[in-house]
Amino acid sequence: MAASAPTPHATGFPAEGRCGYYVAKKKRFCRMVVATGKRFCGEHAGAAEEENARKRIVCPLDPKHTVYEDQLAKHLKKCNSREKPKPDFFIQDINAGLKDEADIPEQLVPISSLSEEHLESLIKKLRKASEGLNSTLKDQIMSHPALHDALNDPKNGDSATKHLKQQASILGNIEKLKLLGPRRCFVEFGAGKGKLSHWIDIALKDAEKVHFILVEKMTTRFKVDGKHRKNSMFERLQIDIQHLCLNKIPVLSKEKLPVVGIGKHLCGVATDLALRCLVETYAASCEERNEEPLAKRIKSDKTEKEINTLAKEGNEKSVPEKWTPVAGIVIALCCHHRCDWRHYVGKEYFKALGLGAVEFHYFQRMSSWATCGMRKTSLEASNITTRKDNQNDDSEEHDDRGYRNTDDSTENLPGFLTVGEKKKIGHLCKLLIDQGRIEYLQHKGFRPALQYYTDPLVSLENVLLTALPNHSSSPKTTV
Repeated sequence: MAASAPTPHATGFPAEGRCGYYVAKKKRFCRMVVATGKRFCGEHAGAAEEENARKRIVCPLDPKHTVYEDQLAKHLKKCNSREKPKPDFFIQDINAGLKDEADIPEQLVPISSLSEEHLESLIKKLRKASEGLNSTLKDQIMSHPALHDALNDPKNGDSATKHLKQQASILGNIEKLKLLGPRRCFVEFGAGKGKLSHWIDIALKDAEKVHFILVEKMTTRFKVDGKHRKNSMFERLQIDIQHLCLNKIPVLSKEKLPVVGIGKHLCGVATDLALRCLVETYAASCEERNEEPLAKRIKSDKTEKEINTLAKEGNEKSVPEKWTPVAGIVIALCCHHRCDWRHYVGKEYFKALGLGAVEFHYFQRMSSWATCGMRKTSLEASNITTRKDNQNDDSEEHDDRGYRNTDDSTENLPGFLTVGEKKKIGHLCKLLIDQGRIEYLQHKGFRPALQYYTDPLVSLENVLLTALPNHSSSPKTTV
């Protein structure tokens, strides 16, 4: 068999049609495609004799690339890093909460640097504040027929099955709360690929006037936005929840549909921003304007045929008898260590317990103790393996706002506590933070509840927060 041709690297020449500039740091030639008749790409054209007369400078908008100095003005008009016009629904920090400089603590040391006495004092405060709270939540692990075929697909890997089980349980809980029906707008916060909304859309089948708003601040690959049925309407918003004003979104301002806020693994502070976005920015504004939306009028507007059809489908009971801007909230909680005192909705609850920003800071850091020593065991038990370089992997769809945990390693935890004690303390921290959210929702006129929605072997972050307005006809739920 004939020997294969030598590679460009082996011969010391660039690949055909590629830039001839040798990148010493990478020990290879630049791989950019060059224009016909050119030896170098635009980035390295300065190395060519014929291009020496033109100078390249760093782009003032993004130092990661360069531009010809004589073309700077033209480049700035089309540079991808230029500031783009803000949409109408962008209002700076509308959901951020009040910024009280007096509440913001000075630079705090990591938990691993605290003295044993200081840490014991914090744990004592935590246990006192947690007295009377029910630390054993109700199991509400459910499923839904819409995901039956997907769950039983033999091609599924462990990771895909894990996420399908969670989506099925969330969907089952949404249906149990009578929120799965026509004439609604589902707002998915931290939507990622949009799979939760996709399965809700599948479950609703032929339901009319169903809208979905997918909120995600990051650019997302492998979205499922193109797989929806024709009767539904999807809109994807690339925006940070902190700046989102739902009242300014045309479909909500025109159609006046009840909103159902949903989310799967909505990380830390993003949950608080989403709650404030729903019950303060949106609901309070709608009630102040005393709007009468379409959902309130459908009882009198429906024809007898439509009523019989809805009753036959079991959807008539899903229509709220008394309209509310926010028909319900169903959010799978996650990553309490990424919470932030300024944005936290339960500050008044903490203050009533004699706690403040300092205690909150350490409690949200200690919340990682609930999973830090168990993550490896759980993953091994469920035989779940993930690869960051696998583009088809259905990884966790977190709304990562840039917060990082530095105290979740078991190597950094104090030695006077056992692994079991650390885990209990971590769960208490999560419960206390979530209780602040419960109190907030109750104060805003909702009936909230916390429950386990999936097995810890499926996900260690297995708590679901649900809330219904007080005047809803759905059955009462308890914390």
